[in-house]
Order: sequence, then structure tokens, then C-alpha cells
Amino acid sequence: MSVFKNVIVYRIESTWSQTLTDAEQRLDAFRFVPCSPSQEKAAGWTEPRGQEHGPLVESVGGQWLLEYMIESKTLPGSVVRRKVEERAAQIEATTGRKPGKKEKKELKEDITQELLPLAFTRHVRIAVWIDPAARRLVVNASNAARADEVVTSLVKALEGFAVAQINTQVEPAVAMSDWLSTQEPPAGFTIDRECELKATDESKAVVRYAKHPLDIDEVRQHIADGKRPTRLAMTWDDRVSFELTEGMQLRKIVFIEGTLDETPGSAKEDNFDADAAIATGELGQLVPELIEALGGEMQLGAAPVDAPPKASAPAEELADESAPF
Repeated sequence: MSVFKNVIVYRIESTWSQTLTDAEQRLDAFRFVPCSPSQEKAAGWTEPRGQEHGPLVESVGGQWLLEYMIESKTLPGSVVRRKVEERAAQIEATTGRKPGKKEKKELKEDITQELLPLAFTRHVRIAVWIDPAARRLVVNASNAARADEVVTSLVKALEGFAVAQINTQVEPAVAMSDWLSTQEPPAGFTIDRECELKATDESKAVVRYAKHPLDIDEVRQHIADGKRPTRLAMTWDDRVSFELTEGMQLRKIVFIEGTLDETPGSAKEDNFDADAAIATGELGQLVPELIEALGGEMQLGAAPVDAPPKASAPAEELADESAPF
């Protein structure tokens, strides 16, 4: 199973309801098939456990794990351009006529098809996690366009499936500004040593700190001058470090040493189940607590507020949100 390192979190609409068996059957129609010799790209669902002809949906502790595969062929642009120029020169030499833009475009398309069987092949595997109880979808992607491709495939495959990206009452950039200015992160979280601040005026100035203390006057002054944090490194409960972005994405996720030892079924021969249990168990607690620190989920039609909440809700109030996700 691909590791959850960069995730985008979605809320699954309440209208969707499907059994594991039904989901497996529907996804099978969209199973990954490798590119044909003349095909540039292929995408579909593959076995998350890596066992050929195995299930497309694995359930570990009630959490559904899937994997989306993208295969693409890449041709070096310089090679294609050289071939086009060579072909155009041959045409000019034999006919006395210099090919125009339209003909060169057609030549490029023909040459691309000829070279595709020899092209480099690249595979991308995207881990996907569905929490049916908490109604959350987590896609292991830092690229929004790639996550959208995965979501689109799920919507096509699973009847009634619909999602919306989670938006919070307080914008992440607003909350991060407050946390950096006051050096008072929400309960359970600590501020680490990396962040990026970006000016909102025409200068578009960017200031980055790496492996540097952030509890300094210089950082506070940048924020006072109007720069907004676009990303901030944090740690949750001394268990998971990550980078929060202004778009509510979690990047550079690292499960801190020791979490594996506390997770049942973590023997080497059962790595898939152990990895799945760690990822879903740890992120399943982190995500709802982070959302709560940002004021909770914003209802449709509501406007975000311009200040973060001053206190987190008691842990018991989050119980329904955090388990078993």
C-alpha cells in the first residue's frame, strides 16, 4: 500500500450508502488495464495489497483502503522535435515544398504514435481511504488535479457517491497567522521549525524558514506587515508531524517513531494491515482535532470567520468524529 504522505480530505455526502461487496463489484468495471503500445495513458483501480486478481477494496478495522494506478508514457520533447524536423526536411527535399504549421502538427502526431511503443513508462500509485462511519474520503495526493481525477473515478464507479472538500470556519492561513503571532498553537499541537509566508500585495514577496525557530520577532513582523502563512510545520500529540497548507492540505506527514510499537498486528509479515492501522488510526484522530482547532467544518453558504477559536472542545465531544477513523 502506498504510504499516506500528502493528503487531501473530503466530506462524503450523507446520501451515499454502499456495502463493501457492492463497491468491489462496481470498481471492478474500472480496474486498471496497462497501456496498449500506442496508448499514452491508462488509469484505473488496482489491488491495494499488491496481490494480482485480489480485492480492489481492503477493509482493515472497518476502514476501506483502495489504490488508484496511473500509467503514462513519456517521450523526450527534443527527440520528437528532431524527428519532426528531419521528416519536414525530407518532404522539402523531395517535393520542393516546405511543410506549414498544420502539416508539422500532423507530422508530430504521427511521429508520437510511432515512438510510443518505445517510450519510457511511468507508474503512479495513489492510496485512497474511505471511512464509511465518519463519512470521510482521504486521497494521498499533494496535487489537487490528481486528487480530482481520483474523485471523478470514484463518482463514476460508485452509485450515489459525492464529496466536497472540507472547509473550516477559520481559514488555515488566518489561524496559522494567529498561532505564529501569539506562539499559542491549539491544544495538542506544537509549532515546528518550517514555514512559508507570502505577501498579498503586488510584490508577491515570499519568506521561507527551514530548520529555524519561529518564535522570533522577525516572523511576527512579517505577519504584521501583511504576509500570510501558506504552510506551517506542526506536530500533533508527539505522534505525527506534518505541514498544514493554506488550502487545508496535509503534507510531509511522518508517523513519529514509537507509533508502530503501539499498534496491534505490526509484525513484519503483516505490513499492509499494520501500515493501514497506523495511518487510519493516527490520522483518524489528528484530522478531526485539526478541524476543531480551525473552528469546525463550515456549513454551505456560511462565511469564514477571521479569528481562530481560543480553546479546543473537550476530547469526549470529538469521540463520534474520531472513531473509528
